[in-house]
Amino acid sequence: MTSETVEVLTERFGAHYRWWASGTALIAMIAMVLSSTSVTVAVPHIMGAFGVGQDRAQWVATGYFAAMTAGMLLNAWLVRHFGARAVLTATLVAFTAASFAGAAAPSLDVVILSRVVQGACGGLLQPLSMQILFRVFPPDRRGTAMGLFGLGVVLAPAFGPALGGFAIDGFDWRWVFLIPLPGVAAALPLGLVFMPEREAFGPRPAFDWPGFALLVTAIVALLDGLASGQRIGWSSDRIVFELALGGASAAAFILRQLVARYPLLDLTLFRNGRFASAFVVGFIFGFSMFGSIYLIAVFVQTVQGYTATRAGLLMVPAGLLMAVMFPVAGRISDLVPAHWPIMAGLAVFGIGFLLMSTADADTPFWTFALFIMTNRFGLSFVIPSLNTGSLRALRPDQVQQGSGLVNFTRMLGGACGINLLVVLLEMRTGVFAEAFTATQTAANAVSMAMLEGVGRLAAAGGLGPEEASATAARYLGEVLLAQAEAQAFQDVFVAVGLLAFAALLPAFVMARAGLQEPAASARLQSA
Repeated sequence: MTSETVEVLTERFGAHYRWWASGTALIAMIAMVLSSTSVTVAVPHIMGAFGVGQDRAQWVATGYFAAMTAGMLLNAWLVRHFGARAVLTATLVAFTAASFAGAAAPSLDVVILSRVVQGACGGLLQPLSMQILFRVFPPDRRGTAMGLFGLGVVLAPAFGPALGGFAIDGFDWRWVFLIPLPGVAAALPLGLVFMPEREAFGPRPAFDWPGFALLVTAIVALLDGLASGQRIGWSSDRIVFELALGGASAAAFILRQLVARYPLLDLTLFRNGRFASAFVVGFIFGFSMFGSIYLIAVFVQTVQGYTATRAGLLMVPAGLLMAVMFPVAGRISDLVPAHWPIMAGLAVFGIGFLLMSTADADTPFWTFALFIMTNRFGLSFVIPSLNTGSLRALRPDQVQQGSGLVNFTRMLGGACGINLLVVLLEMRTGVFAEAFTATQTAANAVSMAMLEGVGRLAAAGGLGPEEASATAARYLGEVLLAQAEAQAFQDVFVAVGLLAFAALLPAFVMARAGLQEPAASARLQSA
């Protein structure tokens, strides 16, 4: 029986097959990516429901991206082994089961487990979508194809928090797990018709399971060690063990990839200067983008007192702006060298973060929305050019491995970004809280007046002298903590902005490598 390959399906459905296949892949991917950020606005509610702090609650987001990172490495093997159609169908079914499990979760551990399964499913489908778009579009239109891909990658996170906010305020935080399911229901029947089957019927490809186990161990140990260090103590036996285990596993994974017959990551791709530089830019981009989505959602709810819906709506203007800019940016990436829009976009991306660092509890909604729009305007130019520039640097037979590595990099950056930015936030909050507490002496007239005023109000409400004094002290402590958190958020936004500017260096190296490689190729041809 003839396999329904891309060529067979193109002959059957004609020129419109390109759009049917692309639409199917994008719907499935958007459903996955939508789940990545729709839950971020639920983090404060999950913390309250299960009585946990940010160091544990952030695993609702970090666990998703960590699993997505690992899932991406399974993509190439599964597609070669079973075909795109079977992989998409099985993944959508598993994602649906995990969504219902998360909605009915009796504990935080079950919530995190369901998010891990959702993330693994997203990791399988995101590179699959990129591969399908790259296959069905001709070379001179692939920049446009990557613009469409980037539109899905970024628009879904932009609108995810708003949909999550509506679900939380209208129903309950558990409903955020069900938001992507309409997209899943649409993609499943379309995938059975328009996704290609397995294209080769030779021997089944092998998979580097030891390398995969080392990678998963490294990611889990390092992220958990970093997340728990501030609470448990950086010198505690558990944290030292987890960080040492994670570091050793990461080193062993790299060594394994160098000697494995069927490596998960083709490290020879890094011999290509443009691709290696794009890898670094992609990691920083994922770190900054997904980390900032988490930060913004928590900042506006904890510091500015927004509802979940208002917090989600804050991201919508930036999403609409990107919807307008992405096709334009995709076309630009077809016309000019990739490093120019990448560098310009990174500069504006960083400026947006620096603007966010000026926000406080009194910053108006539309002012902060404008800061985010500035940030995302820059982002609109980075994504299509980064995808196109990195894959154009590779030979056709390297594109599948390269596309998986590009997406792997972005999601690994996202997992690390949420994790490390929460760690930095907690550390800076502690520093500011200690500094503010040290100023609370009898000589501090403002604090003494606040204590006296709150104490009088408490006494007027019927409390005794000792209870009124304790209530006033507790209120002062809450005010100081709120101020410390606001200052800490500002520092973290500055740090992310500086990191975006730092990405200009590998983007510049990417440009230099792009100039050198044609010259080297010409020398080889003349020899």
